[in-house]
Amino acid sequence: MRYRIGIVLALWAVATAAEAAVISSGGGGFVVREEVEFSGNATNAWKHLVDIGSWWDPKHTYSGHSSNLSLTLQPGGCWCEKLDHAGFVRHLDVALVIPEKMLRLTGGLGPLQGMGATGALTFTLRAVSDTATTVVTEYSVAGYSSDGFTSLAAAVDDVLAAQMKRFAAR
Repeated sequence: MRYRIGIVLALWAVATAAEAAVISSGGGGFVVREEVEFSGNATNAWKHLVDIGSWWDPKHTYSGHSSNLSLTLQPGGCWCEKLDHAGFVRHLDVALVIPEKMLRLTGGLGPLQGMGATGALTFTLRAVSDTATTVVTEYSVAGYSSDGFTSLAAAVDDVLAAQMKRFAAR
């Protein structure tokens, strides 16, 4: 009996942890949060974070090539992607840069852009030690969807979780 209770509690904990990444969701938007451990100090974590093309999954680009991504860290800067025939995508705008501590980008990623939804994607770096940095990623999105944002929030969270795992894996 204790064994069964332990299994039920373990499954509940795993299910709760998996659902906790979607912080909230409603008719007007959602908030998702992911947290990863980066093996390296905050300086190295920052350098890797802003080299977006080195870790962002090419399956989640318009061109199919992460090497076409760039991030310009200046006021009004851009997370952009080069496309064929001089085309481009302006994924997000740079809103806040505190080197080695925080990066905030604004706009709508992927299908959110086409919906007219917008959000704030914030990466917060916290040095744990000389060899480890916690990176918390939060995407707060607002807009309108006739179907609501519940299923969309889960899908965005899944993509963001996969990206952050790639980031942490280097």
